[in-house]
Amino acid sequence: MTVQYPLLPLRDIVVFPQMIVPLFVGRDKSVSALEAAMEGNKEIFLVSQLDPAEDDPGQDSLYDTGVVAVVLQLLKLPDGTVRVLVEGKHRARLTTMAETGTHLVADVEAIEDIAAEGPEAAALMRSVAEQFENYAKLNKKLPAETPVQLREIEDAGRLADAVSANINVKVSDKQSLLVEADPVKRLEMVFAFMEGELGVLQVEKKIRGRVKRQMEKTQREYYLNEQLKAIQRELGNGEGEEGDELAELAEKIAKTKLSKEARAKATAELKKLKGMQPMSAEATVVRNYLDVLLGLPWGKKGKVKNDLKRAQDVLDEDHFALDKVKDRIIEYLAVQARTNKLKGPILCLVGPPGVGKTSLGRSIAKATGREFVRQSLGGVRDEAEIRGHRRTYIGSLPGKIVTNLKKAGTMNPLFLLDEIDKLGQDFRGDPASALLEVLDPEQNSKFQDHYLEIDVDLSDIMFVTTANSLNLPQALLDRMEIIRLEGYTEDEKVEIAQRHLIAKQIDAHGLKEGEFEVTEAAVRDLIRYYTREAGVRTLEREVARLARKALRKILEGVYEKVVITPDTLADYAGVRKYRHGVGEEEHQIGAVTGLAWTEVGGELLTIEAVTVPGKGMIKTTGKLGDVMTESIQAAFSYVKARSPGYGIKPSIFNRKDIHIHLPEGAVPKDGPSAGIGMVTCIVSTLTGIPVHKDVAMTGEVTLRGRVLPIGGLKEKLLAALRGGIKTVLIPQENEKDLAEIPANIRDGLEIVPVSHVDEVLARALMSVPEAIAWTEEDDLAAQPSNGQGRDGDATLRH
Repeated sequence: MTVQYPLLPLRDIVVFPQMIVPLFVGRDKSVSALEAAMEGNKEIFLVSQLDPAEDDPGQDSLYDTGVVAVVLQLLKLPDGTVRVLVEGKHRARLTTMAETGTHLVADVEAIEDIAAEGPEAAALMRSVAEQFENYAKLNKKLPAETPVQLREIEDAGRLADAVSANINVKVSDKQSLLVEADPVKRLEMVFAFMEGELGVLQVEKKIRGRVKRQMEKTQREYYLNEQLKAIQRELGNGEGEEGDELAELAEKIAKTKLSKEARAKATAELKKLKGMQPMSAEATVVRNYLDVLLGLPWGKKGKVKNDLKRAQDVLDEDHFALDKVKDRIIEYLAVQARTNKLKGPILCLVGPPGVGKTSLGRSIAKATGREFVRQSLGGVRDEAEIRGHRRTYIGSLPGKIVTNLKKAGTMNPLFLLDEIDKLGQDFRGDPASALLEVLDPEQNSKFQDHYLEIDVDLSDIMFVTTANSLNLPQALLDRMEIIRLEGYTEDEKVEIAQRHLIAKQIDAHGLKEGEFEVTEAAVRDLIRYYTREAGVRTLEREVARLARKALRKILEGVYEKVVITPDTLADYAGVRKYRHGVGEEEHQIGAVTGLAWTEVGGELLTIEAVTVPGKGMIKTTGKLGDVMTESIQAAFSYVKARSPGYGIKPSIFNRKDIHIHLPEGAVPKDGPSAGIGMVTCIVSTLTGIPVHKDVAMTGEVTLRGRVLPIGGLKEKLLAALRGGIKTVLIPQENEKDLAEIPANIRDGLEIVPVSHVDEVLARALMSVPEAIAWTEEDDLAAQPSNGQGRDGDATLRH
């Protein structure tokens, strides 16, 4: 039999029979349903929603089983909400639901209670009551009298419902308890739910107890520390200050974002320090260690800028030319911007002095927004300079890496290791080997300084190194990506002087705008006649000299404004230091202009040869190295073998020695690249044919007359252009390298690739030597005089 009642959907709550529950009702339909119930017999049907978020539930959104309840009290609140007190009567099943216009009504079917008797039900009731007592002890939200009240219930169904209403389980679980009609099964379900809840409550109790004990310990320590401070203040101010310092160190350790290892080490050292006499030597060592450890920028990182256009603008503003180098740096930054990682090769800028390696490192830091740290490695011979000293030594300090990291204030600066090729080595260790770990991206995340004795992460640091040459250990070279900075051309130097150097010196010497001017022609003459270098350092010094002399003239009242022109340059810069123009004034026999590479750029190398009475020997002077001496021997052997083809009688080698000299005898010279110059020089001397004064050459020669490739082509061509040479002979295999040579160098020189000595002689000599016929009979005819000549020469020498 179905009965119709006003329907009140419930959110997040299940009401059980015989339970009195307060409800807050806010939905219009629900309020209307309550009012309808109050007008009738005060009975209403309560059923829970499946989804509490739904405002207007239909029959599908409600559970099938609910409770018919009586409204005991209804109170309307000022905000329109209704507070109602209801008491559950009996279970009922929802059959149909309808809407009357103002509220919902439900046709429900009462569910008969099943009686539970017997020993099993009694045992279950006792177990549930005892379990609930345990549950109530752990759950502080339940009133103390609830377990007592439940003990008095004798009906199994009522006991199950009462416990169900008071335990903290999900709505779906409570609904399953309401649906279950059999009291024995209901008691079993309640018992199982309480078992689960008891486990959770016991864990909560343990956590609460642990937190409470920790708080008590902290409060106790604070209280004891305050007492200790008070006692120390009573004993004397000095010890009180010591206590303050320890507290300050403890606070620093707590605030600093140390690594796990560093925090453990710092805490252990502080504990050790607390047990020491404040003025003892050991206490000073520990205090200094903690100062260094806590002074490192743990967890601090500067914001890295990844704007490639801005980086390009900064590099262009600070440095003229060097396009290839700038492109490589921008590519490197592009990869970092995309991957947001620093893993990759370390950049090594290699080039002669004064080309801007160090300032380029500073510009990279400016372009990327990193802090700039520079460490010069010139003359560093002790491994401890890199890794630090162990704390067992008196006055021990951390290495330069850790020291500069502390100075930078961030864990991701740009670290410039300057003059890495000038590292020394002695009995104290090899700093180059210590750098292997620092400059290896795979290892430097766990760099260990001997002083700190903990791992320091260097993987976020951008390392850039500089060197004048690649005279470095192979293992160190392998960890770096070499970027070569060759010397500047004359046009580039003029541009650099006008854009940067003159303005810099005007500012440095306090000259006002318009007081000092250097014309472009004067700058060009200054470069040609007063400097001979790959970089611009000497040029800057010469500009500074001009500025000083000009300032003196202005202050003495001689001039109001000084304009330096080619005509007045000598008055300010002094006598010309270098000749600019052809290597030789005129075409000469046995004088060839070669090209040499040095650490400071390219140089013109004059090769001279003369014949002297002798018996076919070759003599060399000019402080030549082994490789160059062997190159001369190879050239001489080639000329002897091919002498008839060059119009040279082989018999001359029985009567003459050849002396080859390279001027500037105090300067060491070495390398095979002067080979074709040696051949040309020897052939010119023996044939008497002059060599073109405006031709320079470079290339290694073989015994078959082949011309082999050489290195340092750009620097050599720069030197030729600087020296006024018009034609340069280079090996055929070096022709591919011309693509990297600036256009103004290629346009200013006639560059002739050659593959054989015959091509060299055809271009270098004023006329081509004519071949002569020479037979074995000619050899035999020359022998008697040859023998006498040897005896005569022997007598002369002895």
